[in-house]
Amino acid sequence: MRIIVDTNIVFSAIIKPTSKIAKILLNSGRHFQLYSCDFLKIELFTHRAKLVKLTGLTVLQVEEIENLVTEHITFINERLIPSNILLEAEKLVHDIDLDDIVFVALSNYLEAKLWSGDKKLITGLESRGYKNVIDTSKIFELLNTLET
Repeated sequence: MRIIVDTNIVFSAIIKPTSKIAKILLNSGRHFQLYSCDFLKIELFTHRAKLVKLTGLTVLQVEEIENLVTEHITFINERLIPSNILLEAEKLVHDIDLDDIVFVALSNYLEAKLWSGDKKLITGLESRGYKNVIDTSKIFELLNTLET
């Protein structure tokens, strides 16, 4: 199964590296193909100081955790996504969070589920009939089913 990983998922894994989210990112390679946009790398760099503050770790330690939790994610440059798909994604999220356009667009482009912990995004997309979104509990449930 293809899964698009959004920023809040990776942030959550960095902040709490023993969480379900981190375990999924670190151990699901046999079952899921994880993808994200290059924009995620920019977000990690931009908010690194905040991650250092939240975790109480050094910059180097945060970078090491970033590398671990993103190791199994294939990054795709959002410029490769056709403009019509980006426009469709913009219509879906224009009043939710414009930073999520590229993740929704990549989900549509790769015909993958968008994994997000952003309840506002999930609820907003589902209210528009968007079905390509999945939350952590559903992924964890799928992973447990696949491993038994």
